[in-house]
Amino acid sequence: MQIKLPPYVVEILDKFEKAGFEVYIVGGAVRNILMGRKPPDWDFTTNATPEEILKIFPDGFYDNSFGTVGISHKSSKKPYEITTFRREVGYSDKRHPDKIEWGKTLKEDLARRDFTINAMALDKGQKLTDPFGGQGDLKKKIIKAVGDPVKRFREDALRMMRAVRIAAELGFVITEATFEAIKMHADSIKHVSVERIHDELFRILASDYPYEGMAMLHNSGLMHQIIPEFEDGFGVEQKSPGRHHIYDVGTHSLLSLKNCPSTDPLVRFATLIHDIGKPQTRRVAKGGIITFYNHEVVGSRIAKVIADRLRFSKHDRDKLWMLVRRHQFVVDEKQTDSAIRRFIKNVGRENIQDMLDLRVGDRLGGGAKETSWRFEKFKKRIKEVQKQPFSVNDLKVDGKDVMKALGIKSGPKVGEILGKLFSEVEKDQKKNNKEYLLGRIKKYE
Repeated sequence: MQIKLPPYVVEILDKFEKAGFEVYIVGGAVRNILMGRKPPDWDFTTNATPEEILKIFPDGFYDNSFGTVGISHKSSKKPYEITTFRREVGYSDKRHPDKIEWGKTLKEDLARRDFTINAMALDKGQKLTDPFGGQGDLKKKIIKAVGDPVKRFREDALRMMRAVRIAAELGFVITEATFEAIKMHADSIKHVSVERIHDELFRILASDYPYEGMAMLHNSGLMHQIIPEFEDGFGVEQKSPGRHHIYDVGTHSLLSLKNCPSTDPLVRFATLIHDIGKPQTRRVAKGGIITFYNHEVVGSRIAKVIADRLRFSKHDRDKLWMLVRRHQFVVDEKQTDSAIRRFIKNVGRENIQDMLDLRVGDRLGGGAKETSWRFEKFKKRIKEVQKQPFSVNDLKVDGKDVMKALGIKSGPKVGEILGKLFSEVEKDQKKNNKEYLLGRIKKYE
């Protein structure tokens, strides 16, 4: 498939050609072109050394650890990366080559790459070089390691998660030999930085197939290394008289993710681990009734431990804690406005839809229907109650009104009076009337 290359990509190819060097577009850009997609970024390989590349692009910068020259340009948020043909020798840390040797041919360079669908190259005329059958594997929709998969994963342990991530993004399957190699070396993922693991995990969660991605992490043994607490849920039965759950905790968690309507990776992750406290709280009561009292409390503590381990931002960690801690909210047609307000305050207005999405995933993942008349009424009540005052900021009077009415200066007294006025309004919304409230100010003098 021929596409119109971006002007700066053509400029890069032209400059190498004029300087007498070979240069090719490689990696994900080629894969995207063959799939009829617009590449989000562009990588190149060349027989020019880094020193020679920097003579062509004096403003470039050299990354010695990977032998890559980066070129920043206004046409792309990410730098264009240009790598010299190379061979990589030794991977003591399971991540970076101990030694980089410049290669002589394009095929030699493609042979060191991770998967066949990433081991193709295009020249300026968009002629394809595909020594390992990547184009055929694209048509088959498979992820297959270049050469010996065991060797590929020994070289770079992050490739195992990358295989899962690419499969989840494209809706592909991993070949049996490649998947078996992942299972064999899953424990080596511990050599990869938690930041890189976090990035790949969230890219899987943000993909079109997050359920399939998480299932692959589970089945390969990678999940046991990354989030061992999640694995404890498999085999923990929930089925008991009068309860809607028909799956064990682990299976239910995966199916909850599958049915969660949110596309936010953090909300999807919260849905995946919302019941992570159940293995520790499971009890069997009289009559065979299985209970998990306070599992949301225990689960929220575990969620915080996981978030800290995977280096979540404070915002993401706090939101994850909240979603797990509050997911057991009561849906009852008899709930008072005060109860609904407490729910909204505990969750936060900005997180209400995320919490409702988690609940939908939870229901469907447990074998229940997507919704019920109680749930629909609850959602309607939330909208209605949000129109009511939630804090002193929603009162029809403010601090200036209090100071003017009492002839006092700004201070704690003003806030105290506003708080008392709000207590009245919270009990009776009709009292949020400026004339009434002005009349009440002096009562609290």
